[in-house]
Amino acid sequence: MRLTSKEVAVFGMLAGLMFASKQIMEVLPNVHLLGVFTITITLVYRKKALYPIYGFVLIQGLFSGFALWWIPYLYLWTILWGAAMVLLPRELDRVKPLQVMLLCAAHGYLYGTLYAPAQALLFGLDWKGMLTWIVAGLPWDFVHGTSNFFCGLLILPLARALRRAEGYALRG
Repeated sequence: MRLTSKEVAVFGMLAGLMFASKQIMEVLPNVHLLGVFTITITLVYRKKALYPIYGFVLIQGLFSGFALWWIPYLYLWTILWGAAMVLLPRELDRVKPLQVMLLCAAHGYLYGTLYAPAQALLFGLDWKGMLTWIVAGLPWDFVHGTSNFFCGLLILPLARALRRAEGYALRG
């Protein structure tokens, strides 16, 4: 997965865009475009999408601190990337809007559950404590998943625009 200098620049900008969008949307708890960007760049760049995803994770840690909350970021976005790689067709024209909306929503609804094992390990929670932590976060996961569903409408238009920009860049 060697990168060209153009890819390094584009991936850096995408990582920065992911970070900036999250910061801007902090006023709305659990509403952000990270799932949208993760799926979008996965549709366009496939395996190489991991570069901007982990660029975002690194930037998030640099600006917000590499505290315990940050550790699950090392796998949470990779799970969404992997699901997009496996569940969505390779050809952008075959991807349906409802597919990406449901995938984005599922990640939001399951976010607390996916986060919970790290919480349990880091804070010594037993099985019951972990389940209690998950249940306590369900209202926030509901907001997260529902907002991800509607924000998922942006995925295919953004992927097409990014693919078109890639085409323009190749033509020089």
